Amino acid sequence: MALPESLKGKLRVPLIGAPMFIVSGPELVIAQCQAGIVGSFPALNARPQSLLGEWLKRIKNELSEYADANPDQPVAPYAVNQIVHASNPRLMQDMETCVEHEVPIIITSLRPPEDVVKAVHGYGGIVFHDVISLRHARKAIGQGVDGIIAVCTGAGGHAGPMSPFALVKEIRKEFDGAIILSGSITNGGDVLAARAMGADLAYSGTRFIASTEANATPDYKAMIVDSVAEDIIYSSLFTGVRGNYLKGSFVNAGLDPDNLPDGSKQDMDFAKATKSDAKAWKDIWGAGQGVGSIDSIEPARDIILSIEREYQATLTALSA
Repeated sequence: MALPESLKGKLRVPLIGAPMFIVSGPELVIAQCQAGIVGSFPALNARPQSLLGEWLKRIKNELSEYADANPDQPVAPYAVNQIVHASNPRLMQDMETCVEHEVPIIITSLRPPEDVVKAVHGYGGIVFHDVISLRHARKAIGQGVDGIIAVCTGAGGHAGPMSPFALVKEIRKEFDGAIILSGSITNGGDVLAARAMGADLAYSGTRFIASTEANATPDYKAMIVDSVAEDIIYSSLFTGVRGNYLKGSFVNAGLDPDNLPDGSKQDMDFAKATKSDAKAWKDIWGAGQGVGSIDSIEPARDIILSIEREYQATLTALSA
């Protein structure tokens, strides 16, 4: 196992709250970190770009104040997700802001992040890169990342088709850094299973859509609670990259979830792929196959404390 030094002693459970487009903001990140798991958000959620610096100042200040007032409680570092791709015109400016504020963890997506790694390592931060295959993992490892996020079948949003049993083992053969497992992680037993599988940390997004702090509409949160795994559709229509979405949101947008065309990686533009005015993430809602075990909308802290109890109870049961 290879938990980074900057995370040791700062986690209630070995878990990262995944960055979710639109849904993740300062309120959710702060609540997650104060409760003892890594909270994260996509840099692109801060709009206009000048808002990113304000968010980082707020997160740092509130976490510092909470840590000073609660010295006996674990307070986790936070992370910012950067889309390393030509379709992201803000990347350079957002990274300059993150370097200025010395963001502890940068989570990168899509292109291997060599320039980002150099910038983050320059101030002592760490970089985790998400992948859906061993081929992608090898590229990121070659760029010097500190951790690999294995985005496996069943994960919310953009997700790969591989079983976690296969992908985690293949990555571990070639990588002695941190491995983070994503894919239907919704409770403490799942987190422990990820650890047993060889991952250092688990990665959970969908469970926190149904939190009071999430920047999701009430209808979105309610659909998370009311859905089961068969209500998740795997489609490339919206961005050209296959991802998991709530079937009900297709229906609400006037689309037939059983007859969806494929999207194009070249334009990564939902509007060009369909005549509908609905937009990915805003109208078509991402979610993972773990929705069936989410039964309520709760504060993030209560969710995390439940995960901790489930984690310990599962460990005790297995030990017995």
